[in-house]
Amino acid sequence: MLKKLVLAATTLIVAATGASGADLRKVGVTLGSLGNPFFVSQGNAAVEAAKKVNPKAEVTVVAADYDLGKQFSQIDNFIAAGVDFILLNAADPKAIAPAVKKAQGAGIRVIAIGDVAEGADAVVMTDNTQAGTISCQYLVDKLGGKGNVVIVNGPQVSSVVARVAGCKAVLAKYPGIKLLSDDQDAKGSRDGGLAVMQALLTRFDHIDGIFTINDPTAIGVDLAAKQLNRKEMIITSVDGAPDIVAALKGNTLIQASAAQEPQTMSIKGIELGMDYMTGKTPAETSLLIPSTLVTRDNAADYKGW
Repeated sequence: MLKKLVLAATTLIVAATGASGADLRKVGVTLGSLGNPFFVSQGNAAVEAAKKVNPKAEVTVVAADYDLGKQFSQIDNFIAAGVDFILLNAADPKAIAPAVKKAQGAGIRVIAIGDVAEGADAVVMTDNTQAGTISCQYLVDKLGGKGNVVIVNGPQVSSVVARVAGCKAVLAKYPGIKLLSDDQDAKGSRDGGLAVMQALLTRFDHIDGIFTINDPTAIGVDLAAKQLNRKEMIITSVDGAPDIVAALKGNTLIQASAAQEPQTMSIKGIELGMDYMTGKTPAETSLLIPSTLVTRDNAADYKGW
């Protein structure tokens, strides 16, 4: 299903070449963190998709690093530059609303990708509740429905909140599962995962399972466990990033990750932007992309990003 969506989006973008495609001059893209391979993949896909519409199009990709003030400035810069539309991964789903409204007031459409952004013209994102659900169901199944579990949280953007909610809904069904911690923000990064997990491992003598909100966090968590010689737990996550595929095939505690489609979000975002530019009413302005679980058993067949 996802493959069909990618192909369909690409076909429509290519079909937009000609007079309408030539009208695409500038696109602004503001993402979470370019230290995260997910956002790097998303940014690269946005550039490639826009260039298919018009090879001369300028695509500016910047990182907000989950800093709302920084993202406001980036959107101001996009407005000043006269971009045709903006792809936005919001640092805060509600607080970003004034910046979205300001861009729209300047005649610039805003397409949210990866996370909800209040007031955006459209949104394309993973079904994050489902991603958290399948990742944590796998974790619970591996634990036989009982054990001490930790959720390593992250920045409170809509995607992270939904993943944790999906995970908690699964855990709540099993009386034998004890949730030890769920509020530690590892910043969605490897270093954050390492630091948070070092503290949690010191605090808790035995942890059976860990759910992390993304793959960089999972890799940091695994490293912390190795440093403290803790081998009793299994780790699941969300992303399906290249690093996690290598981890699944290697000697790690990571056993599964709910895979996202970062390129699809950007490709569809460019398509929606072109729809608005050419006066078309998009058939769909809210798209949730289902996640698929990558495990040690099927990692060899996973095509990845």
